[in-house]
Amino acid sequence: MSRRLWRAALAGIVGFCAAGLGATGCGSKEVATAGATRLDPLAWTQCEQVSTSSGFECATMNVPLDYAKPDGEQIGIALLRLKATDPGSRLGSLVFNFGGPGGSGVTTLLNAASAFSALGRRYDLVSFDPRGVDRSSGVKCLDDRRMDQWLAEEPNLNAEKERDLDVEFANACYQRSGKVLPYIGTVNAARDMDMLRTALGDSRLNYFGFSYGTHLGAVYATLFPRNVGRMVLDSALDPSVNMLEMSKTQALGFQLAYEDYLADCTKTRQSCPLGADKAAANGAVLALLDDLGNRPVKVGDREVTATLARTGITQALYSRLTWPLLTDALTDARKGDPVGLLALADQYAGRQPNGTYSTLQSSLPAILCADTTERPTVGQANVLARQLLKPTPIFAATAASAGMCSVWRTPGEDTNKHINATGSNPIVVVGVTHDPATPYQWAPRLADQLRTAVLLTLNGEGHGAYGQSPCIDTAVNTYLNDGKVPANGLTC
Repeated sequence: MSRRLWRAALAGIVGFCAAGLGATGCGSKEVATAGATRLDPLAWTQCEQVSTSSGFECATMNVPLDYAKPDGEQIGIALLRLKATDPGSRLGSLVFNFGGPGGSGVTTLLNAASAFSALGRRYDLVSFDPRGVDRSSGVKCLDDRRMDQWLAEEPNLNAEKERDLDVEFANACYQRSGKVLPYIGTVNAARDMDMLRTALGDSRLNYFGFSYGTHLGAVYATLFPRNVGRMVLDSALDPSVNMLEMSKTQALGFQLAYEDYLADCTKTRQSCPLGADKAAANGAVLALLDDLGNRPVKVGDREVTATLARTGITQALYSRLTWPLLTDALTDARKGDPVGLLALADQYAGRQPNGTYSTLQSSLPAILCADTTERPTVGQANVLARQLLKPTPIFAATAASAGMCSVWRTPGEDTNKHINATGSNPIVVVGVTHDPATPYQWAPRLADQLRTAVLLTLNGEGHGAYGQSPCIDTAVNTYLNDGKVPANGLTC
């Protein structure tokens, strides 16, 4: 994976859009006006470029750019809604965040609403692009052509050269999006969610968060414990983990998922095209990456480098369902056709078929750096990456991205790391034992920090438990629909 594909986990975007559905424009326009009132009524309208029969509605909610100046400049938060199919038993709204940070909730819900049909009967399904993301004053840094080059570059783990690249990116973000960068952290996103709760007419926030969305939900519950309704946090992040430790844990988590994938291919298939056993299959993959590192392969006007191939591998490891796609992509690449790996890499990076990028790869580091005062140096991050080369040669270079915040142009803050939801309704935290992106140990840690949580565990693979297990789905659906809190410690 590219060392410049930032280390944070991408929930939902991978788990619910694994089929490669492109971003569908929902018609919510970015708003930046002065003096808008705090509680402007939401004007729900038919979404642009979406069939009228789909039932989706779009709106824009005005919020203060700076909450210290509530009557000052406003920005628009893009919203998407699908009304409850059984209005007679409607419970209110269920708000989603599918992860990132930097993922578009509008695009993901638009493509994944059918996965939540059991919840869409009694709830209006609602999601949004958080501030700094896509339609909501999305952070922009490099242009599309430079982003292609940036994401394809091979890591050299030379601190001086890596720092120059990080400075280029940080400066571009500041030049193009400097106005919003100081205000896009998770605390402000949580404040936006409370405004959304009020605008939706709900006395309490019912919420379903995945991956980074668990962090956002936990911060909301800390700031507004009495406003928490029914909340589920799936594939939990631990906000107390420092940046270098998080990078190390995630690199090793992807290594474990990769080894599980190789074991599955060689043990459950009659003939794994990568090799007869794990060692042979791993050797074939590493040889392919070496070849691409020395001789990138042209695909149209682009070159598939080893970095892009590693990114494609990473994308496919988020879900067991995409393991067969990875086998096909690796097999084709070994025959000289890396189109499948490139498609997986583009899906990870938020690159559209027309060559444009979503704001994902720009919003993500911007939010990460806003959410911490930690500033590990590029040199420290590169030392970690070199230490990881032996245990996880494919994923080690991702740790180098932890040095980006040392050159970031705006300061961060640590309020979002202090979690305590005492006084809230019960919160359901879910973890997957072999989750590569948010390792399982983070789920009980977050549950402990919340102090009002129950913990569910899925013994399985992949990032995100909901939709993988009837046992988990039943527990979550029963809680959200009927209010019955699952037994703490339930394992599926």
